[in-house]
Amino acid sequence: MQFNEGAELDLSQVSDQRGVGGRVAGVGGGLGVVGLIIYFLVQQFTGIQLPAGGLEGLGSNTQVESGQLAEKCKTGADANRDSDCRVVATINSIQAFWSDQFARSGRTYQVTKTNFFRNSVNTRCGNATSAVGPFYCPADSQVYIDLDFFNELRTKFGATGGPFVEAYVLAHEYGHHVQNLLGTSDRVSSRTGPTSDSVRLELQADCYAGAWGKAATTTPSANGKPLITNITQEDVNAALDAAARIGDDFIQRELGGGRVDTTKFSHGSSAQRQKWFTTGLQTGDPARCNTFDTNNLG
Repeated sequence: MQFNEGAELDLSQVSDQRGVGGRVAGVGGGLGVVGLIIYFLVQQFTGIQLPAGGLEGLGSNTQVESGQLAEKCKTGADANRDSDCRVVATINSIQAFWSDQFARSGRTYQVTKTNFFRNSVNTRCGNATSAVGPFYCPADSQVYIDLDFFNELRTKFGATGGPFVEAYVLAHEYGHHVQNLLGTSDRVSSRTGPTSDSVRLELQADCYAGAWGKAATTTPSANGKPLITNITQEDVNAALDAAARIGDDFIQRELGGGRVDTTKFSHGSSAQRQKWFTTGLQTGDPARCNTFDTNNLG
């Protein structure tokens, strides 16, 4: 995945809180393996149950320190050589895509921030540690990520990794933002199970991520130039590999003791996650991502 070297980056879409120390609570009980699951959604909004042990005893982490990012992340050329700037450019591209999609349907997309943090963070959804992975908080409509998670994907899950894998993760979280704006999140009532609303929400976010990927090289930024110039088949293969490794069945089998219990699925199987990401990637049409009104989730 390569970025347009002359495209300008918009730092207003990110907030860097990594310079603020937060006390990390002991992560115990049921959060061990579950905490490695890539996406965290607050129980009252999505129905995913979170063990309380990982969310208690945290110091607040509210100060914003984005000065260093502003100094080093100015153009696509910076994104091609610096991992932090790459994330900024990816976020800019994702939100440009959704701004265009909403405008086409007569709606206004609400641009929101991604917050970079280290160890722990305080949000309107509560306090969380890095162990819960990247997450979207509907209460403040923002994305949160400890960028060290991308290393965890490789070391804990065995994923190939790479820039487009990072993009898939971020685009999935922004898929949840879109669901929040459209009111789709309100449709979640069933908590777990292979056809639960929670699984449908996650698979739709995967499909939305794929739809952005299809359009990424043609979506213009604020200055009229696409931020991303090239996505290879190797990039796509790496994202599909990551999707497989964050399926409920893979996590239960490989990281949770070997027994697969479909009644506890909350994100979808590896095959389902690959299917719906591919659906978005092949069609580029968010309307084809209606996981709530199909009897065939894959």
